[in-house]
Amino acid sequence: MKRIFLYFAISMPLLLSAQTVISIKIDGAINPVVAAFIHRSLEQARSEHAACMLIHLNTPGGLLKPTRNIVGDILESPIPVIVYVSPAGAHAGSAGVFITLAADIAAMAPGTNIGAAHPVTMQGGTDSIMNSKSTNDAAAFIRTIAEYRKRNLNWAEDAVRQSVAITANEALQNNIIDLIVPNDRDLLNQADGKLIRRDSATFPLHTRGAVIQTLDMGFTEKWLNIISDPDVAYILLMLGLLGLVFELFNPGIIFPGIIGVISLVLAFYALNTLPVNYAGLALMIFGVILLLLEIKIVSHGMLAIGGIAALGIGSLMLIRPGSGLEVIRISRTLIISTVAVTAGFFLFVIGMGLKAQRGKPVTGMKAMVGETAEALDVINPSGRVLLQGEIWNAVSLSGAINKGEKLRVTEVKNLTLYVEHLNA
Repeated sequence: MKRIFLYFAISMPLLLSAQTVISIKIDGAINPVVAAFIHRSLEQARSEHAACMLIHLNTPGGLLKPTRNIVGDILESPIPVIVYVSPAGAHAGSAGVFITLAADIAAMAPGTNIGAAHPVTMQGGTDSIMNSKSTNDAAAFIRTIAEYRKRNLNWAEDAVRQSVAITANEALQNNIIDLIVPNDRDLLNQADGKLIRRDSATFPLHTRGAVIQTLDMGFTEKWLNIISDPDVAYILLMLGLLGLVFELFNPGIIFPGIIGVISLVLAFYALNTLPVNYAGLALMIFGVILLLLEIKIVSHGMLAIGGIAALGIGSLMLIRPGSGLEVIRISRTLIISTVAVTAGFFLFVIGMGLKAQRGKPVTGMKAMVGETAEALDVINPSGRVLLQGEIWNAVSLSGAINKGEKLRVTEVKNLTLYVEHLNA
C-alpha cells in the first residue's frame, strides 16, 4: 500500500503537467527580441514539464542570427515544439520557413502559405559573389534542418535557391508540414499520439484535451520589439540627431537635447540588433550638420543641397543585409517622407532667416529711418523734431522746413536725425 501511494505521489504531477501546453504568438519580423522570447518560453515550458510548446507563426522573415538561435533552441529542446502557421492569411516566409521546418510537428491553417526563402539583396539585382555564398550557406542550413526532421529536402532547397512558395495543401502533399487544422484545439487533438524523436529514443505526444496556457511578451519585450523595427529605429535616430544638434547649436533650449539623448539611446539599442551600415550612419550625421550650418553660414544653398543629398543617401544605406537571407529594410516611403520633411523644415528656417535679414528693422536707430517726424522749430538747416514722442536734433537735407511741417527721416548719425520734406 505504501509503495502504491509513493508511485501515485510521484506520477500524479507528471500526469497533470503533461496536459499543459505553452502557447506563444510570433507576428512580425524575426529579431533578437523574438529569439530571446522564444528561448524564455521554452525554458518555462521545460520547467513546468509542459506536454509541448505551441508557436503561432506569421512572419515575412527577419535576421539570420536570431533565426539560427531559434532553430537551435527548437532542435535542442527537450520539450516538443509545434509550429503553427496561423491564422488564415498568415505567411511563413524567409526565416519563417526555417523555423517551421525545425519543429517537431509543423502545421498550417487553411488559407496560409509558406516559402520564398531565397536570399534577396537590398538592390534586388543579380547575385553577387557574396550573395552566392549566402545562398549556398542558407541552402545548406535548410537542408540540415529538413534532413534532421525527415522533411522534403528538395523542396526545402528550392525554397532557398528558387524562391518557391506553396499553399498549405501543397505543403502537406509535399511532406513539408504534418497537419492542416483550423484551430488550436483540433491541432492538439490531431497531434496527440504522434511520435516525438529525441536522439535515438521516441515517445508519444499527449495533447488531447490539454490546457492551453498562453504566454505573452512582457512590457519590456514588447517595447524593445517595437523599437527594433527598422522604421521605428530610423525615426528615433532622426529625432535624436536633430534634437542633439539643435541643442549643440543653440545651448540652453534644453528640451530638444533631452528628447535627442533619449531618442538616440533607444535608436542605438535598436540599431545594435540590426545590420547597420556605419557609412550610411556617418552620411546621415554629416547631412544634418550641413543643414544646420546652412542656417549659420551664407552658402547660397550649397550646404543645404549637400545636406539633403547626404541625408537621403545615408538613409538608403543605413540598413544593410548581413546575409542574403535577411529581408530587414527601412520603408522607402518613410525615408523619402522623412528627408523631405527635414529638408523642408530647414529650408523654411533658412528662408525665414533671409527674410528677416532683408526686412526693415523694428528696433534701434535703424528702425527710425523712413519714419515721419514733426518739426518743432524752423529747420534751416538744423533744428528740433518730434519723433515717436521724443525730441531729437535734426538737420534738413532738402532746404528750409517750417515749424509744424511733416518730414521724413532718411538717416540717423551720432544721435542726429537727417530729414527731408515728406513729399520730396
